Amino acid sequence: MSLADFFAPISLKNIVPKNGWFASQLGSRIEHFSVDFPDLESDDRIDLAIIGVLDDRNAVNNQGCGLAPDHLREKLYQLHEGAYNTRIVDLGNIRPGATVADTYFAIKYVVSELIKKDITPVIIGGGQDLTYAQYMAYEELEQKVDLVVIDARFDLDDEPPTESIETTSAAYLNKIFLHEPNYLFNFSNLGYQTYFVNQDSLRVMDKLYFDAQRLGELTSQIAVTEPVIRNANMLSFDMSAIRSSDAAGNANATPNGFYGEEACQMCRYAGFNDKLTSIGFYEFNPAYDNNGQTAMLLAEMIWYFIDGYYNRKKDFPLNPKSQYLIYKTSLTHDDHELVFVKSKKSDRWWMQVPYPTGGSQNERFHLVPCRYDDYQMAVAGEMPDLWWRTYQKLY
Repeated sequence: MSLADFFAPISLKNIVPKNGWFASQLGSRIEHFSVDFPDLESDDRIDLAIIGVLDDRNAVNNQGCGLAPDHLREKLYQLHEGAYNTRIVDLGNIRPGATVADTYFAIKYVVSELIKKDITPVIIGGGQDLTYAQYMAYEELEQKVDLVVIDARFDLDDEPPTESIETTSAAYLNKIFLHEPNYLFNFSNLGYQTYFVNQDSLRVMDKLYFDAQRLGELTSQIAVTEPVIRNANMLSFDMSAIRSSDAAGNANATPNGFYGEEACQMCRYAGFNDKLTSIGFYEFNPAYDNNGQTAMLLAEMIWYFIDGYYNRKKDFPLNPKSQYLIYKTSLTHDDHELVFVKSKKSDRWWMQVPYPTGGSQNERFHLVPCRYDDYQMAVAGEMPDLWWRTYQKLY
C-alpha cells in the first residue's frame, strides 16, 4: 500500500499569487503534491509533512471545516522562511473515505508510516474527532503516548463508548481513554473553561491523575504550558480554544479563550519539544472566517511550530550527562529525596520520578518535564503535585 493512494493533489488555482511566490516564501520552499507525489524515500532528509484532511462529517456544529486545508495553504505559503533551511513536504489532502471509519484508517496509516520514517506529520483541517485517528497511529507503533489537547472543553460523552456510538468532535476522548490495548500514559488539557465542563468530567481527570489547567490559570502566564507541552508525544489543537475576536473562523468560537499570540507561543513550545512526533490543528472553518484572519493566524501558528522545530536543543534524553546539572532536595519530615535535572543548553528542568518496585526492568526512574517553581517547592520541603501524579501513573 502506497501513501500516495490516500491523497488528492493540491489545486493551486486559488493558492498561487498572480506573480508567484518570492524565493524566500514557504510556497517556494515547500515541496507540494500538485502534480507528482513527493519522494519520501530519497536521500534528501525530510523533517515535516503537511497533511490536509477534507472530512468534517463528525464535526459537531462545525460542518465546513473540511474545507480548511487549501484556505490555510493560501496564507501559509505567503510566509517567509526563517533563519534555517526547511525540509518540508505537503502531501496534499486525504480524501474522505466511504465512511468516517475509512478516513480514520487512512490517517492512522499515514501518520504511523511517516513517524516510522522519522517525519513529523502536521495535520490540518477537519473536526477534532480526527485526534482519535491520530492517536491510533501510535497503537500501530506500539508506543506509549503522552497526549496534550488544547481545547476549551473536555470532549467526553456522558455515556460509555460502544461500537454503535459514533466518535464525534464532542466525544472522542472516551474512545481514547478506554481503548484496549491502552497506550495512553498521560493526558493533559490546556485552556478548559469551567462553564463548558461537566464536573463529573473533572472528577474523572482527577481520578486518572490526568492534567487539566483552566484558561484563567494560564492567561498572561503562558510559559506555564511549556513543561506540559514538552511532555507530549502528540498534540491536538482545537481552534475554538482561541477567543473569537482573534479567530472567528469556527462555528463554536466563544468570547473567551487564548489570545492569538499565546496560541503562537504554545505552538513554538510544541516545535521545541524533542519528543513530539505529530501535531494536528482542527476545527478551522473558512465559512466563518472574516477577511481570512483565522486562516492567517493558523498559518502563523504553524510557522511558529516550524520555527520551534528548527531550533530544537536536542537535550532529551540526558545524553551526554556533562550537559546537565543535577539538584537533589529532601522533603520536610521525610527522608525521601527528590532529584531535579537542568539542561545547560536550554535551562529547562526535568524531575526524576522513580519507578515502583518491579515497575520497569530497564529504567530506575521516569523523567518528567517540570518548572523551576517545582524545584523551589521541593527546596521549601513540599512535594510537587506533578511528582505525585506521575508516580501514581507508574504503578
